[in-house]
Amino acid sequence: MKKHYLLLLLVSTFFCNAQIKGNITDEKGNPLAFVNIFQEDTYNGTTSNELGNYEFNVLPKGKQTLVFQFLGFKTQKIIIETAKLPYTLNVKLVEESFSLNEVIINTKSNPAIAIIKNAIANRDSNTKNTNKYRADFYSRGIFKLKNAPKKILGQKIGDLNGALDSTGTGIISLSETFSKIIYEKPNKLSEIVVASKVSGNNNGYSYNTARSSFYDFYDNTIDFGIAMISPIASNALNYYNYKLESTFFDDKNKMINKIKVSAKRDSEPVFEGYIYIVEDSWAIYAVELDIKGYRIKEDFLDVMTLKQNFSYNNNSKIWTKNTQSLEITAGAFGIKFNGKYNYVYSNYEFVTSFAPKTFTNEITKIELNANQKDSTFWNSNRPIPLTSEENLDYYRKDSIYTVRNSKKYLDSIDKKNNKFNPLKLLTGYTFKNSSQKYSFSYAGLVNIGSLSFNTVQGYNLDSGFRYTNWKNQEKKGIYTTLSTTFNYGFSEDRLRVTGQFLHRFNNQNYATVYATGGSSVKQFNPNEPISKAINSVSTLFFKNNFMKLYNLESMAIGFTQNIANGINLNSKIEYQQRKPLLNTTDFSLFNKSDFHTSNNPLDPTNYSSSAFEQHHLTKLNLFFKINFGNKYSSRPDGKFNIRNEKYPTLYVAYEKAIGASDKKYEYDYVNLRATYDLKLGNKGALGINMKAGAFINAQNIAFMDYKHFNGNQTSIGQDERYLNVFNLLPYYSSSTNNRFAEAHAEYNDKGYIMNKIPLLNKLKATLNIGAHSLSIPDKKPYSEMSIGLDNIGIGKFKMFRIDYVRSYQNGFKGDGVVFGLKFLNIID
Repeated sequence: MKKHYLLLLLVSTFFCNAQIKGNITDEKGNPLAFVNIFQEDTYNGTTSNELGNYEFNVLPKGKQTLVFQFLGFKTQKIIIETAKLPYTLNVKLVEESFSLNEVIINTKSNPAIAIIKNAIANRDSNTKNTNKYRADFYSRGIFKLKNAPKKILGQKIGDLNGALDSTGTGIISLSETFSKIIYEKPNKLSEIVVASKVSGNNNGYSYNTARSSFYDFYDNTIDFGIAMISPIASNALNYYNYKLESTFFDDKNKMINKIKVSAKRDSEPVFEGYIYIVEDSWAIYAVELDIKGYRIKEDFLDVMTLKQNFSYNNNSKIWTKNTQSLEITAGAFGIKFNGKYNYVYSNYEFVTSFAPKTFTNEITKIELNANQKDSTFWNSNRPIPLTSEENLDYYRKDSIYTVRNSKKYLDSIDKKNNKFNPLKLLTGYTFKNSSQKYSFSYAGLVNIGSLSFNTVQGYNLDSGFRYTNWKNQEKKGIYTTLSTTFNYGFSEDRLRVTGQFLHRFNNQNYATVYATGGSSVKQFNPNEPISKAINSVSTLFFKNNFMKLYNLESMAIGFTQNIANGINLNSKIEYQQRKPLLNTTDFSLFNKSDFHTSNNPLDPTNYSSSAFEQHHLTKLNLFFKINFGNKYSSRPDGKFNIRNEKYPTLYVAYEKAIGASDKKYEYDYVNLRATYDLKLGNKGALGINMKAGAFINAQNIAFMDYKHFNGNQTSIGQDERYLNVFNLLPYYSSSTNNRFAEAHAEYNDKGYIMNKIPLLNKLKATLNIGAHSLSIPDKKPYSEMSIGLDNIGIGKFKMFRIDYVRSYQNGFKGDGVVFGLKFLNIID
């Protein structure tokens, strides 16, 4: 009983600090959610919650006018006397009486088109006064899960730290943020997060920052992964049908046009719903638009609904966005997700320019004690009152967090989970000390997930041990791992052992030291262009043993760190001893009369010798990754890089081989690489990957030190994009110890072309066009051209792509079809 009194007291505190509070309903008493509430001719505003409750703080003394604005209802103004605050003010809104001007109805042309054309023509004038501003920003995000199963892919999901009830339903995420923002279109932002609250984590920081809230319909496109066409974009008339459904007058006697927008072609990246345009000024009054998941190629998403409310300020003569909400519905396997993000913008200060250095590479900064604000702060400043469900979630999860992070609870859970039985010698075992934050795991003797097949080892599988310590990871980013892997090849009858140590020092520049050593089998191409899974199937079923291996015994120590904003350094010194390997088995499940090729990548018919002689050397490696114009977000628990998509990413590598058993194995090697994704608005995206490199004094180096190119002889593609592979090139046919130049480009139309082709648009696929080229000395340039479809599948599972590829080298060389199984890069 005492707990119920505590909960009642907690809930009541959330309604005791606002100067004005109340409930907003329609004439029948139904609550109205997301009502736009603001103090007339100011930038002080809020909105009602899902139950129609609101809270409002009025700052100036004297008589003030509160405005209650809600789509479909008449705007209501109420004069209050601040000297009498605080008090309760319940509001009942009356439905708007819509009408259409008779003159407009009688015109032969579509009246909505004329309004939209005026809105398009006046976009620049309506947005220029709001291009630069300071403001206060509040956001709240809630995500709910319904009908979650007990297990997913055999793994128990539990109650997600108290989020789910026995039916698999509950709030899995709830958080709030207060920020001070400075913004200049199109993308300059400086945000200081002064308060952050996460349900169930007293030390957590919310990710609901302003950076993800800028949806501007005065722009031609709005980014939802795919560039969605604004209903008032310069080319919007090519994408939308418009219908003027009604007109009404707001509280300032301005006529508002309610226009229904719908897609001309169903698969296009367009919105659906309503946009409200102010007559004469042609500014946006409000939007209420749906984003269908299949239109942005997010198949697990059902629909997102974006709402925005604007108000007019007589003093500044500006229409300004006050509130915004984004509601999400998604699901798969019978599981349903519902999310909602509410945003409130207040206390705008519009300016003509900002001082130099107002904007830096730091986009968002969360203050040190932002997550330590007490209930008094939140109760006094939260512009949208919590619902009883949200109140209860904070109460329950904060209590659960305290209990489940206590040493007594953690020790009891560990005692249960750490029980050992002899069967775990085969299946694996993990010991965990949650209070001290370390764990020790053993992979088991029968680690089926590691099982693979190759002609050198035959069937082989892994086992091993791993120790992890993350005691200081949450606050300082420090963690340590120590692991060892045992690999046994049955046909070869050989055990190989490798070990690794890794320690990260912090989560600001992510300085990390690591050491590795042991014996292992390696592909001659260190990029491993053929995966263990694909090679196993190819070898066992088709007797195509494309994977070529050698034995590596090595010791290495390395260090990596972000040495400057956008610049990462990875350095390593490694001693290597290389030994050749030969096939030990000719086993296959089919085609038993055929022979596997040898393990010699230079001569697949030579079964008695290898591509190199046994030797050793030491390698020094320096690798720089440079993101130009790099932005970042800083939090007390870490620094998070945000790549500036306007610029390419540059990679610079230098490798030197020294101390070899024979001088001929020593060399110098430099390599440059640049990658870039060029977004083409609603017309798709172009990915580019260019490489060039050269060897110095490398005439007689070992074959594994050559530059190898990622070929493909299996007709199976494993990556989402083919920007680092030649899909018809034999794996080692163009390897070089000289200079080289390599380029890949792939255009994905994101539906821009496919959406317009009858019948094919029913696939909801995207079109891929690729071009690939390779140039090395003493050979004619090699190139490939490809065309194909991506995002192919059944229902919500679009995990496949198919491409037709043609290769050229001094004329046409060959062609083929590549089947893309994008899920393989997750499994392997």
